[in-house]
Amino acid sequence: MRDFKRYQVWQKSHRLTLHIFEVTKCFPSDEKFRIISQMQRAAYSIPSNFAEGCGRRSDKDFDRFIQISLGSAHELEYFVILSTDLNFLDTAISSTLIEEINMVKKQLFSLSQKLKSL
Repeated sequence: MRDFKRYQVWQKSHRLTLHIFEVTKCFPSDEKFRIISQMQRAAYSIPSNFAEGCGRRSDKDFDRFIQISLGSAHELEYFVILSTDLNFLDTAISSTLIEEINMVKKQLFSLSQKLKSL
């Protein structure tokens, strides 16, 4: 069994989730049950699906959860773009978040490729 906490990609995605929760505190309160909850859900879906995948027996099952995490990362990237266009996020914060998301996406993709080559 894999220990998800030891993976750098899980650590980065967890920090990204905390960052998303922090920045969404400044969003308009009427977005609480719309974009805020969607962004937060997409963010915590990345490390939580990765963690669940670590508990699976086969590399194929693990990779399936990595793919789900990767999909959530793409979804989160869109929400950051949308939030910026709606002026909920400053462009500097948005750029930082997108850099963090892209780093997580690259690491997830790389790990997925390694699993497929085993």
